[in-house]
Amino acid sequence: MSVRAVLRMGDERLQQVAEPVRDFGGEELRELLRNMRDTMEALSGVGLAAPQIGVGLRVVIFGAPPDRNNGQNPRYPDAGAVPYTVLINPVVTPLGEQYEEGWEGCLSLPGLRGVVPRFLHVRYQGHDEYGALIDRTVSGFHARVVQHECDHLDGILYPMRMTDMSRFGYTAELFPGRETQEE
Repeated sequence: MSVRAVLRMGDERLQQVAEPVRDFGGEELRELLRNMRDTMEALSGVGLAAPQIGVGLRVVIFGAPPDRNNGQNPRYPDAGAVPYTVLINPVVTPLGEQYEEGWEGCLSLPGLRGVVPRFLHVRYQGHDEYGALIDRTVSGFHARVVQHECDHLDGILYPMRMTDMSRFGYTAELFPGRETQEE
């Protein structure tokens, strides 16, 4: 198990635009993906971008399987299932102009939550860890997770997308009595 430290908001590396992956066959990519998966799982995350662990590559992973933690992720207990996905060099395309506001958190902003508008329907394309093409059309929480993680690749953290800062704060204050594994 290889859990890496997650960079926190304020670290300049989180504000940089990540570089495309060019070598899909190398051990470096395999090691990065192992580290990302172990880190995401150890922190009960539903997604992680390579820049969050200090690697400036266009790589994200995400997933919220239905059987995890008795069917729920403790950070997102009301979220639906999202298949575990390795997405490299992604392109996200909004499908329509319909937005949905929803609470988000981030492993780079431990203990905080905010309401973020996101496109309700998106298409995402990219590659898996072997270079095979991925092309999916998704909605709801799945679409939110993809947009959130891919924002990291362009140096964007969710507070930069917020339109109402009165709906941003510490989870313990916003949701008293809710147990989470966040700091």
